[in-house]
Amino acid sequence: SGHAKEALNLAQLQEQTLQLEQQSKVKEYEAAIEQLKNDQIRVQAEERRKTLNEETRQHQARAQYQDKLARQRYEEQLRQQQLLNEENLRKQEESVQKQEAMRRATVEREMELRHKNEMLRIEAEVRARAKAERENADLIREQIRLKAAEHRQTVLDSLNRTAGTLFGEGFRAFVTDWDKVTATVAGLTLLAVGIYTAKNATGVAGRYIEARLGKPSLVRETSRITVLEALKHPITVGKRLTSKAQDALEGVVLSPKLEERVRDIAIATRNTKKNKSLYRNILMYGPPGTGKTLFAKKLAMHSGMDYAIMTGGDVAPMGREGVTAMHKVFDWANTSRRGLLLFVDEADAFLRKRATEKISEDLRATLNAFLHRTGQHSNKFMLVLASNQPEQFDWAINDRIDEMVNFDLPQLEERERLVRMYFDKHVLKPATEGKQRLKLAQFDYGKKCSEIAKLTEGMSGREISQLAVAWQAAAYASSDGILTEAMIDARVTDAVQQHQQKMEWLKTEGKEASQESRSCPSILCC
Repeated sequence: SGHAKEALNLAQLQEQTLQLEQQSKVKEYEAAIEQLKNDQIRVQAEERRKTLNEETRQHQARAQYQDKLARQRYEEQLRQQQLLNEENLRKQEESVQKQEAMRRATVEREMELRHKNEMLRIEAEVRARAKAERENADLIREQIRLKAAEHRQTVLDSLNRTAGTLFGEGFRAFVTDWDKVTATVAGLTLLAVGIYTAKNATGVAGRYIEARLGKPSLVRETSRITVLEALKHPITVGKRLTSKAQDALEGVVLSPKLEERVRDIAIATRNTKKNKSLYRNILMYGPPGTGKTLFAKKLAMHSGMDYAIMTGGDVAPMGREGVTAMHKVFDWANTSRRGLLLFVDEADAFLRKRATEKISEDLRATLNAFLHRTGQHSNKFMLVLASNQPEQFDWAINDRIDEMVNFDLPQLEERERLVRMYFDKHVLKPATEGKQRLKLAQFDYGKKCSEIAKLTEGMSGREISQLAVAWQAAAYASSDGILTEAMIDARVTDAVQQHQQKMEWLKTEGKEASQESRSCPSILCC
């Protein structure tokens, strides 16, 4: 055919077209396969991510559950420990009660036997005294009779020589009457004995009243009730007599370790008083304002004892009267029926080393008197010393200390508790009661107390208390009586700056003391 070549070319073109279409389909198929692979990789990555998230969630849930179980186990252990402690305490109390009952029965039996022996002794002494008085009465009567006879003879001779008849007869009638002479001499003797007895009895009664009712001059503060105080403030005295024992740590903020130790001391002191045993002497040392005096008062109230506070700085100015005043303090302490906690603040002011320190002879004698009265433990009084410099104590004082307690500066947790306590006492409570001219602005009180606790690092409990009083004073000084957060921050800044200034002064004083100590050897060598 004439169109065969064209038909062949057309067929070749069709074949080429089919091949191109086939190649295009192959490429589309390969692209689809590649897309499926990419989708599969994406799906696998998504599945892997979901798996990791699920594993993370399960791990967190498992950790939370394990933590919950651990807390439950710890709470259960605490509860079991608390039950065990309560059981041990109950057993100890039962044992103490049994021992107290046995001791009471023993003491009653001893008192009964002692009473019988005392009655027998008194009866024998009375009989012996009566017999001696009868025998002495005969001797005295004979002496009086002899003296009267001699006197009568002398008077008669004198009357016969010089006296008149009337006077002589009257006096002769008196001296010749033996009953009148005996009665006159006996009356004069009884009068002299009465005057001497009344004089001594007055002195003894005065000393007894002074020891029982008077407060020694060295005692600055005491909880003992005197007759004068009872007459002036009968209602207050009645409340104090009927008040119950307080917790030894009520209002006292200490670290957990120190709190546990002082609580053991309080329990031991209270049981010592109940069992009428010997009290132990305690030394409390540390920076000023850390709660030593406050704990001593709380310890006395918790134990049911009276307390008396004296300061060492009052001893030195007394001079020669210091020894007498020191003996009066201990004589007065021994008369307390409830037991007395004698707290000596700033004890290092007069209990210094006798060998190295330059102290006067009067102060040395007072220190010796103190050592004499505290040489043995007593069941009448408990000695509590407080000092910022215990290294200055005489060695004999250290020998009389049974336990030493270090009252350190409060840490962050204790400072926060102190800030919250004093904020509630001096600011929040007066503002809510409405009895005073004090109002409080609205802000987060708890957060502010936590911030203040962090800023007051190195400050003592007394300084934090003074800071709370400064907040109250700032509110009173304002025109509307409202205490704002800015006013609190300003007082905190001032208190921190003042504390830093005090620390600088203390460092300067320490440097000067060290320089003086270094210069002393060179001076001695020269």
